[in-house]
Amino acid sequence: MGDVAVGARSGQGGPEEEPVGAADGTAGTADEAGKTGKAKKKAGQQRPFWKELPLLVVVALVLALLIKTFLVQAFSIPSDSMQDTLQRGDRVLVDKLTPWFGSEPERGEVIVFHDPGTWLKDEPTPEPNVVQKALSFIGLMPSANEKDLIKRVIGVEGDTVECKGTGPLKVNGKALEEPYVFPGNTPCSQAPEGQFKVTVPKDRLWVMGDHRQNSADSRYHQDEPGNGFVPVGNVVGRAIVVAWPIDRWSTLPVPDTFDQKGIGKAAAAAPTAFAFVGAVPLVLLRRRVSVRRAERRG
Repeated sequence: MGDVAVGARSGQGGPEEEPVGAADGTAGTADEAGKTGKAKKKAGQQRPFWKELPLLVVVALVLALLIKTFLVQAFSIPSDSMQDTLQRGDRVLVDKLTPWFGSEPERGEVIVFHDPGTWLKDEPTPEPNVVQKALSFIGLMPSANEKDLIKRVIGVEGDTVECKGTGPLKVNGKALEEPYVFPGNTPCSQAPEGQFKVTVPKDRLWVMGDHRQNSADSRYHQDEPGNGFVPVGNVVGRAIVVAWPIDRWSTLPVPDTFDQKGIGKAAAAAPTAFAFVGAVPLVLLRRRVSVRRAERRG
């Protein structure tokens, strides 16, 4: 009973005892709820655009630089030497990716390449302004310090390229049908430089402009170092698209005439020749073995 009485008096007497921390816990829950609400409110708020703009600009510049270095780059056409395929002031996009995988220029492609040495020696170098320098850095304009040219590949390693009279232009004895040549021009010029027969050396290209009577191409540099041939290593890439102005947008495919049967016979003959040279020792060795076997039997 004593125990019960004590319990009764405790229940009926002064204020009831609450579990330790019960009151504090209720207050803590309210504070935490308030903090969580504020955190959610902050998380739901977007950062001002002006704060994110510098980061976006940096990311865009890095991407543009990577694209310029490894993928494509824009180039401006400075002359009339590729008319009517390309007009002065056109902007073309040049594929710089495929050369990284070992691809080399092929006949009929329009390529951009660094000056082999003296082709542009008499051409003045323009002084770009700040905006042009920035645009060239990110690849929207070519660098003014790099002297580049754009021509069509006519002959590759091992090809024989020939011009007599007014044409047609021949590659490995096959006459080219060249609808891309500037209207009124002849495929071959009758100037002394326009009459030639050359064989393209290893790792070299023979290039010509589509405006045949207004293009200082391989023909006009035969007496200079390199004999008019362009090193494959000087090629920046293949021009694939006319991107500007909009009304001149078009692709730059390889003309069908460069796919005609037999035009690549020089290249096709090389593997056959190597195979023949490699087979001769094997045939001789087989004959010697046969002779020795016959002698032993005898």
